[in-house]
Order: sequence, then C-alpha cells, then structure tokens
Amino acid sequence: MLKFTKYHKSYNDTLIIEAPDLELRQDIYWLKGENGSGKTTLIKSIAGLIPFDGEISVCGTDIKKERVPYRLIVNYAEAEPTYPVFLTGDDIIRFYVSAKKTTDAQARELCQAFGVNEYSNNKIGTYSSGMAKKLSLVLGFLGNPKLVLLDEPLITLDQRSVGIVEELVKSLYEKGVSFLVTSHQEVTFPGYQSRKLAIDNKKLVFG
Repeated sequence: MLKFTKYHKSYNDTLIIEAPDLELRQDIYWLKGENGSGKTTLIKSIAGLIPFDGEISVCGTDIKKERVPYRLIVNYAEAEPTYPVFLTGDDIIRFYVSAKKTTDAQARELCQAFGVNEYSNNKIGTYSSGMAKKLSLVLGFLGNPKLVLLDEPLITLDQRSVGIVEELVKSLYEKGVSFLVTSHQEVTFPGYQSRKLAIDNKKLVFG
C-alpha cells in the first residue's frame, strides 16, 4: 500500500529521517516518536508538502511521477492547522471539494457530523484551535482516499468529536482505506488494533 524506496529527508546536510526500503500493507498504523524525532517531517513528505530524496508511492501511484492522481488518494489532517485568516471555512471546503473531485453532499455530511457547519461561513481568523482542528478533520476525510494521514488527530477535540473520528476510521478501514496516525499516546480504535511504527535512530521501523 505505502512504499518507501531509498527515502530520506535532510536539512542542511543533517539527516532527519530515512526509510531505505519499506512497504506497508493496508492497515491502521500508529507512528510513535518523541518531539523532534521526525514524525511530522515524514507525514509531510508522504502528503507531498515538502521535498525529499528517494521515492514514495501509494497503491502503486508515485508521488513524484503522478502528482495529481497521488493527491486524489492521499489525505492529510494537520496537528495544528493554519489557514489564511481572510478566508472562510466554506472557501477552503469548496476548494477541497473541487481538488478531491468529490461532492458538496459529502462535505455537508462531514461538516454536520463535526459541527463545522455552525461556523464555516465565518472568517478563519475568528476560529479557536478546536474549531480549526475540526475543519482540518473534515478536509482529511473528503474524497475517496486510499491513505489518510492523521497528525495528532485527537488533540483539542471534545469527546463527541473523538467518537466521530473513531467511527469514520472504522467505516473507511472496512472499505480498504489505510491510516497513518501520529500520537504521543498509543492509538486505539474500538475493535481495531493499530500496528506500531517507530522512528529509531532516525530510521522508520516497525515498533
């Protein structure tokens, strides 16, 4: 499902993380690691948000060779999302609906589930961290992904929203969608045992 070939990411010639040759099958993965270990760097590499050396592919689609098809099957919900403060949530959602080639109906359903519809027409500059987090999760579940990247998905969420995330993960996993979740605490979804990944000595390994 997710394949790394000679992947490595460095800043100023300092290696941050590498995965020379690793392939993950369809599943739910918990990526653990201390602050500064490279978790977010890895997630952003997979999401296509930062450059890196080597290759990453999802379901046979290469991020560098097939960028548009790749972005249709890989979704990302940020840990601490930041969006242009002069836009409304609806502006961002409409953009994602178009980019992900999905429907307004799916967006409305997700917004209603998380309660985002109550403030989505307001400027993002007025959002609390919790409101921005819920918007990020709506965007992270839009479309028809094969892989969903969730960076600290449960922080700043109320218990009701945590339950919604759990139900969405369960529903999509049963349809063949994989998840890579970062968290300081072990990730468990009711009825499902996540597989552990770790960053050990700057290398991605099974934990």
